[in-house]
Order: sequence, then C-alpha cells, then structure tokens
Amino acid sequence: MCGITGFVGKTKNNEQILQKMLKRIEHRGPDDEGMYFDNNVALGHRRLSIIDLNTGNQPMFNEDKTIAVVFNGEIYNFKELKKQLEEQNHQFKTTSDTEVLVHGYEQWHEKLPEKLRGMFAFVIYDKKENKLFGARDHFGIKPLYYYKKNDDLLFSSEIKSFLEHPNFEKELNENVLSEYLRFNYVPGNQTFFKNVYLLEPGHYFIYQNGELAVNSYFELTFDSKNNPYDEIVDSIDKVMKNSVEHHKISDVEVGSFLSSGIDSSYLVSLARPDKTYTVGYDIPKYNEIDYAKDLTDKLHIQNKSKKITKDEYFEVIPKIMYHMDDPLADPAAVALYFVAQIASSDVKVVLSGEGADEFFGGYNTYRKDVDLSFYNKIPFKIRHGIAKICSKLPEIKGINFLVRRGLTLEESYIGVNTVFTEKQVKKILKNTSYFRTNQDITKDIFVKQQKESDINKMQAIDINFWLQKDIFQKADKMTMAHSLEGRVPFSDIEVFKLARTLPYYAKITKDNTKVALREAAHKVIPNESYKKKKLGFPVPLREWMKEDDVYNKIKQSFSMPICQKLFNTKKLNKMLDEHKKGVKDYYKKIWTVYCFLVWYDRFFIQEQ
Repeated sequence: MCGITGFVGKTKNNEQILQKMLKRIEHRGPDDEGMYFDNNVALGHRRLSIIDLNTGNQPMFNEDKTIAVVFNGEIYNFKELKKQLEEQNHQFKTTSDTEVLVHGYEQWHEKLPEKLRGMFAFVIYDKKENKLFGARDHFGIKPLYYYKKNDDLLFSSEIKSFLEHPNFEKELNENVLSEYLRFNYVPGNQTFFKNVYLLEPGHYFIYQNGELAVNSYFELTFDSKNNPYDEIVDSIDKVMKNSVEHHKISDVEVGSFLSSGIDSSYLVSLARPDKTYTVGYDIPKYNEIDYAKDLTDKLHIQNKSKKITKDEYFEVIPKIMYHMDDPLADPAAVALYFVAQIASSDVKVVLSGEGADEFFGGYNTYRKDVDLSFYNKIPFKIRHGIAKICSKLPEIKGINFLVRRGLTLEESYIGVNTVFTEKQVKKILKNTSYFRTNQDITKDIFVKQQKESDINKMQAIDINFWLQKDIFQKADKMTMAHSLEGRVPFSDIEVFKLARTLPYYAKITKDNTKVALREAAHKVIPNESYKKKKLGFPVPLREWMKEDDVYNKIKQSFSMPICQKLFNTKKLNKMLDEHKKGVKDYYKKIWTVYCFLVWYDRFFIQEQ
C-alpha cells in the first residue's frame, strides 16, 4: 500500500531531510506524499492509493491532532473495528482503514495490534505522552526497520531511506555474514547495516524519553485437534473463502500471480480475478506458463506471461539487491521481480500464495517420519553413534544423510532451505570470531515448541525464519519495487488459527503434502493443479552457471577487494570450477556469495 519513514532527533533542515528519505522509497507510493513535524519528531508517508482514494492521505490524525499515524499495509477487519469504535463515541472523518488505527490507539493503546486482521507496519506519534508507538503484523508481511544510535531513532519501510539522514552512519555488519551463508538470508533481527534492526513480526516498540522498548504481542503456538478429516477439509474451504473475500477489499482492481501449483491456482479459482500473471523460461522444466494458461482458459480469465532470458535475469540482479536492502540469495526473487513488473502495467493489487506451505505442511522435509521410517526403526543411540563417526568423514550426500538421521531435530533442523553447513562456513570465511551456532539461533523457538510434534517444530522454525525473513521480504520488496501491493490470503491470522489445529494426517501422508488443503482446493480448481507439486517460479541457475558468460561474471566478482578480505577465494574459485565441470553441484553456495558481493557493490561502492 505505502511506504513510511521518519525520525526523532535534533537535526537542521528536517523538512529537506525527510523529503530526501521519502524520495528513496517513492516507488512504494507514487500517488501522494505527506509529512508531519513536531519538535524533534518527523513523520513521512508515500501513498499507493487503494482504499478511500480521495480522503485517505497520511499522516492521519485524531480530532485534536494529538495522535498522528503513518501506516503501510491493509487492515481487513477495519469495518468491524470501526463499528466497535463508533459505539465508543469515536468520530470518523474518512472511509479509510488507516483511521481505525488512530481511534483504535486512543481506545486500546498497546493492545491495538492484537485487534487487527491484516498486514501492517505503522508508527503512531502520541503528542500528549511525547512517545512513538510502532508495530508490525503477526507474521511480518510488511517490513519495519529502525536505526538507534545515541539520541537518534530512525524508522522506515526500507533501510535505503536512512542513507539520506545526516546522522546515519553506514557501516557493514560482518557479524551476520556467517548466518547469511547458512540460511541464504539473515535469520534474526539484525541486518547487514550496523545498528539497523528489523522489528520482529508480532512485536511493537515504544520510544519515549530517549529509551526504546520492544515487546511481543503475538506468540506462535499449535493446538492440534483430531477432528474428522471431512470436517477439517470443510473448515479449510470455509476459512479460505472468507480470507480471499477480505483480501479482495479494494477500491481498485485486484489481479493475481499464478504459477502451476496448488497455492496460486487455489487463490485464482476462489477469487476469479480478471487478470493473472505468470513468468517462465525457455528451458521446459523451468517453465510454468502452459500450466497456468490451462487453468485460466478453463476459468475464462486472462493470463499475461513473460519468458525471462538469461541476460535479463543477470542484468537486474543489482536492482534486486538494492530493493531488498539486505542481500537475499533466493533465486526466485528475480522471477518475482519480473512477474510484478508485468502485473504493475495493469493493476495496483495482486493476490499471491505465500504461507500455504508453512501453515499447511507443504514441504517434503516434513515427511521425514514417513519417508525414512525404515531407518528410524534403528534405535536412536545406534543412529547417534553412526552420526558421530560419519561427522568426521568428508561431506558427501550419503554421509550427510547418516549424520542428520543420528541427530535430534533440535540439533539438525534450521529450515527448509539451507546452504553452507557450519563446518563449510568456517572454511570459507577468513574471520569467524563472531560465530553463532545453528542451535544458538534456533534454540528459543525449539524451547517454546518443546512439547510439540516434530512436524509442528519444523513448521515453527520455517515460519519464524524462512517465511518471515525470506518469503515475505522478497514478496514485499519485489512488488513494491513496481508500486504494486501483494496480498497473501494464506497468511491471514484467521487462516492460521485453523492451520495451527491441524493434526499430522491433515498435513502429510505417504503420498503427498498439504493433503487437507489439496482436498479443499479440489472443490474449486477445474484442472489437475490441486495435486501437482508447486515449482514456485523456478530458475535455471544451475545450468546457467556452467556457461562461460555467467561463469566469468561470477569469477570476476570473486576478485573484488571485499571478497578477498572476507572469503577464502581459493576455495570459492575451486567450487566455481568444479560446478562448471559438473564435478559437484555448488550453485546454491556460489549464488549466496555472489548475491552478497553484488549487494555490497551497490550499497558500499556505488553508494558513496
């Protein structure tokens, strides 16, 4: 919907500074700009007009202008909340969902985020109390960063706006590099910029008298219930229809992304938008366009598609890293960039399928108790002994399996998409003086979920890390790069309230994943997409890296001074050569390093 930014602290030329900060995130809201200043507080807003096109401008105030808000996102239950607030004698001047935040804060104060159904990141200035109150939605669909140093507090939807503030000190945070190499994103609340933090999902902050306090308002929990299977399927059908209807609330047209798999096919079949968008590649196994077209033909709706060339893909990588703020080594981000680009020529809002795999059990890693039941019959003590022996051997596919199966889930699982191992990171980095182990990073979540089943524990890890730090970050940044709002009906809080109750047999069987969701989708999808494994806009990077032009481009990046400083470049070049020759498949590892180097070049070399 929008972009927000602002600061607290003494500076000269506040208006000029805020205008420059807003200019950096103009792509998030090209329709309008708003600013507010009071003493040492500056609030800025860039608007993408979607609801209440005429009177929804921000910052928005209460009646006596003692409360001001800047807000990014959508509140899907704003009509219900507005009715409650009007019954408490609050007076509304607009039909915007933003105004609910103003009067909601007056009524409920820090309890406000708990009342909201939607995706949101907002900051409220309470003039009477001389404090800022900021909050982020339950799962982190919308980002909110802050920079705290000395007497300065800066906040924004995107880090890049901080570059325009004279008191912002741009420094590389090397401490998160080893974590990035393992996860392919930064798993915690730190970023690659020192003193810049990402407010965690389900949290709010209060800034008053120079002190910043961060608190949680939402805790991820499960409550599995052994309900009849048919009843579960009907409940999914009902909650998804309700979520899609709420996510269609808009004063402008809503389209949808569409791949070949169940998630986006289900949304499109429920929403029946006039327009859908798909991307693919010339290599058939990476191309989903024909599958998507089959569905839209059956639904009698439009599908616009694009085939991404290798040259286009690599040309846009620096732009991707700029818009992401932090390096992200998820190759699908580029496909998302292009599908958002073609959608933005027609619509301002699209539906997208993020969250279905994490909420409903869609990853094959969740099938370990089914697929590996033969090996699990061996007593754990024996498997653990085998793992200890194998951990000292060279890392090869079969050996890695024996190591993993001899460890507890808490010792081995860090997410669905890992890159380097701890041992590999220590060999590839020159400085590992700051090194948090995998268990250091995940232990808090495992402690909170200690009484849960293994599949629920894995889902908790993937929701807290993969979904929040990778999936939602790239979904927000790649859509907003094109002034496009992405909405995610699967990740609705009301959908999660149902998903958290699903038993194992509603998620995983020996034949498939997301079984109950697939059954619900089968009711409305008119083709075979409900049972097809999702490709998720895949990318032929593995093949491209073996071609001379891409190989040389990456090899050249390994000669950058920052690469020489941080990495063992001899090992990097060996990996690249072995991948090109087909000796080993190193494409994910190579790509993770390459994306960091491109990001560093964009922010620390080009951006002087």
